[in-house]
Formats: sequence, structure tokens, C-alpha cells
Amino acid sequence: MLYQLHEMNRAMLTPMTNWAEASSKLFSNPISPLAHTPFSQRIAAGYELMFRLGKSYEKPQFNITSTTVNGETVAITERVELEKSFCTLRHFKKQLSTKADKTLVQPTVLLVAPLSGHYATLLRDTVRGLLPQHDVYITDWTDARMVPASEGEFHLHDYIYYVQDFIRHLGPDVHVISVCQPTVPVLAAISLMASDKDPMLPKTMTMMGGPIDPTKSPTQVNNLAVEKPLSWFENNVIYSVPPNFPGYGRKVYPGFLQHTGFVAMNPSRHAKSHWDFYQHLIKGDDDSAEEHRKFYNEYNAVLDMPADYYLETIKTVFQDFALPRGTWKVEGKLVKPQDIKTVALFTVEGELDDISGPGQTQAAHGLCSGIPDSRKQDFVAPGCGHYGIFSGRRWREIICPKIAEFIQKNA
Repeated sequence: MLYQLHEMNRAMLTPMTNWAEASSKLFSNPISPLAHTPFSQRIAAGYELMFRLGKSYEKPQFNITSTTVNGETVAITERVELEKSFCTLRHFKKQLSTKADKTLVQPTVLLVAPLSGHYATLLRDTVRGLLPQHDVYITDWTDARMVPASEGEFHLHDYIYYVQDFIRHLGPDVHVISVCQPTVPVLAAISLMASDKDPMLPKTMTMMGGPIDPTKSPTQVNNLAVEKPLSWFENNVIYSVPPNFPGYGRKVYPGFLQHTGFVAMNPSRHAKSHWDFYQHLIKGDDDSAEEHRKFYNEYNAVLDMPADYYLETIKTVFQDFALPRGTWKVEGKLVKPQDIKTVALFTVEGELDDISGPGQTQAAHGLCSGIPDSRKQDFVAPGCGHYGIFSGRRWREIICPKIAEFIQKNA
């Protein structure tokens, strides 16, 4: 019933948020007489804050239309490369002009985005950083409430098989980059391919801020999974999609509950951020206000996760520690990272990461004992938190160039 109550509440709030948006414009638009009354800026700021706190946030767009290659501006066309029930493989294709080198061959990168609450657009800055030197594809996971129940269930092993399908589709010269949650299923996918001596193994795998071994430097996220039994998650966070969505009846971990959890981790930080936004609007600091809008347009847009996939991830990754303990079986096949011998490995961590603690991603080096040390690399970004690993100045200026160098070296 909680999901249904949430939808009822959202429907009731919609007229109020629409009114708040209209009122904000009425008191801020220069052609409106009300915009020139005393305290109009404060009133407009209050209405906009009310609007943004109450509105529903839809899936954002990547909006990547160009990049720079060898000093030339090159247009980008976003294309659907493959489409599956729960994921779309998107390609950021470069439209090379007569000025650019049409014979340009760049390393192919498969960027595996997390299926952990936010949309793949959270990696927009990651894509932008990679595009100048790479041919980039990304996994765009589908909101489970938008997938009809007739499409069947989605399990953790399905995620693994999706990754394998995408690797095989892009060919043996692909370089795989996984960010946060997918580091675990990506390592499993490549391990299983190596055990089967699959000729389509990728050239490299870069793993960034992921819970390969959550027993190392456990964070608040890790502790929650250990403190609660699996039955608690099943009884308290799993609900059925209501009738007003295509996925009616599907069991999911709803996005609105995930968002509540995200905010609850740092409530004071978010409260301060909204208060600062209000102050920026009053002072006319449009640049700072726009940065707030951009961040929360992304942060507040969340998707529902399939229940089976979520519960299996909690048990396998965060409770049983099946990957580092060597006990993980995917439909009867043991996951053996030690079988990987030809795929180069690069791990990236943030010194201040409070989602995947220091050492959790580095653990991949010990598990992948079959890879020669000469083909392994590790980097800990100083002063960098979780999101800073793949977004922002440190990503663009420090981490991305290191990944590009690693890919080039092992291409």
C-alpha cells in the first residue's frame, strides 16, 4: 500500500507544485508588474523552492551534443545500439566532418553504469571526459516500473549476462569501465567468460569505487546490509508497482524509498543546500542557483529496481561476501577471478569515499591473481569522495587522463 499512498500523495501535490511554479514566474519575470513590488525576489524564491521540493523529477537526458577531437569540434549523435527489456546500450557516435580525420580509430569503451537508484545520466560527466579519446557506449538501465510484468523477472545473473552480451556485441577490442555497484557483476561476467575461454574477452577492465570486498573499511551502507537480515529488506522495502504504470504488479524496490535513504545519509547537508539555493535566488546569484538546479535535477531523479535483483545483490555482495570468499555461483558456475589472465586491470578509489570504503575496490587485484603484475594498476584519488571519482574537476583533470593512458598502454 505504501507505493499506492505515495502515488496518491504525488497526485495531490501536483496542483500545488504547478501553482508554486507559476507564482514564482509571476514574481520574477520582468514583464510582470508583481516582479517590481517590494519583496518580490523573496516571494519568488520561496515559491521556486516550494516547487522544487514538491515536484516529481523525470529521467534526465544526457544532452551531449559535441566533443573535441584533435582540436576540432565534433558533433555527437546519441544512438540506440542494442535494446533489451531492462537495459538499452547507447552509443555516443561522433559525426566526423571533412576537417576531422574520418579514418580516426579510437579505443571502444563500454561504460557500465550502476543499477542502484539513479539513472545512467549520473555518469554524464564521465562520458564527456572519455569522449575526446574514446568511442563510448553506456548501459542505460530501465526503470523497472516501466517494464511490463510479461517481460519476466530480472535477477543478478541477468545483469551479468547483459554485460556479457554487450561485451560480445562490441568485440574483443573493447575496454570495460564499471562505476560503483557494477564492479561486482562486471568482474563476475569477465571471470565466467575467462573460465569458458571465451574469445571475446575485453582488453581491459577499469573498476571505480565498487564493493568488490565490502569487509574492508566498511561504510554506513555496508553496515546497514549486515545489521539487517534479508527478510527485513524483503518485508520493508519491496512493494508492487501500482496500476498507473506499465510494470503494474511487478515487485520492486521503489525509487522514492531509495531517494529517502540517500537524503537520510546526509540530511543536514541537503537542508543547507536548499537554504543556500533560496539565498542565491534572493541575491540574484543565477550561476549558483543554476548549479543547484542541475545537481538536484539529477539527484532527485530515481528509478525502481527489480526486487529479485536488489535482494540478491544485498545477500550475495553485502551479506555473504561471496565474491571475495570464492563461494559465488552463477546458475551453478563458480565465479573464479583467478582464471582471468589476459585482461588488464585498473582500480580507482577515492581517499574520502563514504560509499565504498578504501580497499574495497583494490581487493580485485588479490582476486585476479592470474593477471601479471605488469598489467595491473591502482590509483587512490587524494581528497576525493565517491562522486568525485567519476564527476567534477578531479575526474576531468586527474582520473580520466590516467584511465586514458592505461587504455592506450593496453590497447
